[in-house]
Amino acid sequence: MILDRFRLDDKVAIVTGAGRGLGAAIAVAFAEAGADVVIAARTGDELEKVAAQVAERGRRAKTVVADLGDASASAALAETAIDEFGRLDILVNNVGGAMPRPLADTSAADLTAAFEFNVANAHALVTASIKPMLETSDDPAIINITSTLGRLPGRAFAAYGTAKAALAHYTRLAALDLNPKIRVNGIAPGSIRTSSLEYVAANDDMRTALESATPMRRIGEAEDIAAAAVYLASPASSYLTGKILEVDGGLIAPNLDLPIPDL
Repeated sequence: MILDRFRLDDKVAIVTGAGRGLGAAIAVAFAEAGADVVIAARTGDELEKVAAQVAERGRRAKTVVADLGDASASAALAETAIDEFGRLDILVNNVGGAMPRPLADTSAADLTAAFEFNVANAHALVTASIKPMLETSDDPAIINITSTLGRLPGRAFAAYGTAKAALAHYTRLAALDLNPKIRVNGIAPGSIRTSSLEYVAANDDMRTALESATPMRRIGEAEDIAAAAVYLASPASSYLTGKILEVDGGLIAPNLDLPIPDL
């Protein structure tokens, strides 16, 4: 049955930034597909809520409260997966971000911090996961969450967009180095209804403008990204590596500009 290829039965996944939003949706979706999960974030209360949802689906969750801005904390998650579940099949590098700031107010330190948070930390966990994946998994997969702002311009997103563009190309480079044993792909979300978009979603004028500028005429849901993650983590995508899935409602141009004035 073709649907069997989308199953993740008895596999083990790490999902960073899993306390809410995309990370939480991905962790729960993996559980629904049959996987156990190591979920990490800064806030324990949020992680416990996600762990409860995983348990409701009959799977196990190991929560790790950590500052994933620290590369060593990120890298340690691979060992946690092995210690807790005895294997590691899937890694989702979801944690990331950077505050928008006009270009003239963006310092070199801002760019460095964005690169460290979005790319260097992902690399630390990828490299820490290679050996346990090769030793314990017959179909290991890595998924990096990038952004549509890594390929489309947006005012005030020089640091964030540059870092996410770097993560997208890192995904291609890592896939080539890890072929054919470990598949590495990415997801570039567009405007998704999470906490980062709450202000826009709650403002009728801004939401209408965003939806009108999106070919699919709607804001994405976290489950849209979770479904793509299940595909990339599962045997259904066994012939796919080094690619970025653009789950963005069909965007070919930015659909929301911040009100940054011309010089």
